[in-house]
Amino acid sequence: MSPIEPAAVQHLLDRPFAVDGPAAFNALALELFHLHARYNPVYRAFLAGLGREAGTVQEVADIPFLPITLFRNHRVLLEGLNPSSHFTSSGTTGTVTSKHHVPFPQVYERSFTSSFKATYGMPTEWRILALLPAYMEREGSSLVYMAQQLIIDSEDPLSGTYLYRYDELADVLRHSEEEGKKTLLLGVTFALLDLAEQHPMPLRHTTIMETGGMKGRRPELVREELHRILKSAFQVPAIHSEYGMTELLSQAWSTGNGIYRCPPWMQVRIRDVNDPFTVLPAGRTGGIDVIDLANIASCPFISTQDLGRMHADGSFEVLGRFDHSQVRGCNLMVE
Repeated sequence: MSPIEPAAVQHLLDRPFAVDGPAAFNALALELFHLHARYNPVYRAFLAGLGREAGTVQEVADIPFLPITLFRNHRVLLEGLNPSSHFTSSGTTGTVTSKHHVPFPQVYERSFTSSFKATYGMPTEWRILALLPAYMEREGSSLVYMAQQLIIDSEDPLSGTYLYRYDELADVLRHSEEEGKKTLLLGVTFALLDLAEQHPMPLRHTTIMETGGMKGRRPELVREELHRILKSAFQVPAIHSEYGMTELLSQAWSTGNGIYRCPPWMQVRIRDVNDPFTVLPAGRTGGIDVIDLANIASCPFISTQDLGRMHADGSFEVLGRFDHSQVRGCNLMVE
């Protein structure tokens, strides 16, 4: 199979953000499926391993989802494209991390800015403070990339990123409260807990958004307990969250209670843990599959290692992670 010409993909870059309903979503999803079935060597081999002919896939419900673990040791990318950016996942010492090859970083920027504006309004309305140690201490974090761009877009001189400067961050938060300035504090979980212990304070003008992740710094907490601690320390009515990952170019956002909503070009489905080709109805717990139409160049159809549950209105919850035996079972399909 000959590689795809980069010019042949250019017309697709705006398409995800014009999706305005199920018909447009399904049409683009099927177009991207056939594109990747033909030009993406990893996805093509995955389909061959399943014995699935691309021509037999006529509906979005029939599209197979690529196990996310393949990003760890494969170049998941349309053949013929050269990435200008790379996003890498975090990992403990000795683990193999994922790498997302991104030829069109402008698509990622448009994705997160568009979905942020739809959920929270213009970045210029906010002072944005990012408390992202661990992520900022390595290269290639897509979360840091997003945070830094939103900070720039806020145009606020006090917006910025912080490592372990909790005292300085607390001073900025107090100043924002005195000003009555609408502020977003985006933080990794363990650092937000550190801040809550060292500088509890009422934050009436601040939205706290946790991104998950203890990174081995603290014992894991269930979401309800984590949010209870943070709400109590900062006297806020809700804790917001962002659901994204290295292998995706889109995010879902939660404005409270761990309930996430996707932008129009992203959909989540819940698969049966024992039969990954069976989609579960609302209310059932299973593995999270994601269609991310912004993943034009890598793979729009990703089977994650997260457990979740859909709601009847299309929102979803993230309930945890697969254990190693379940992940191994999913990988056997590829092998």
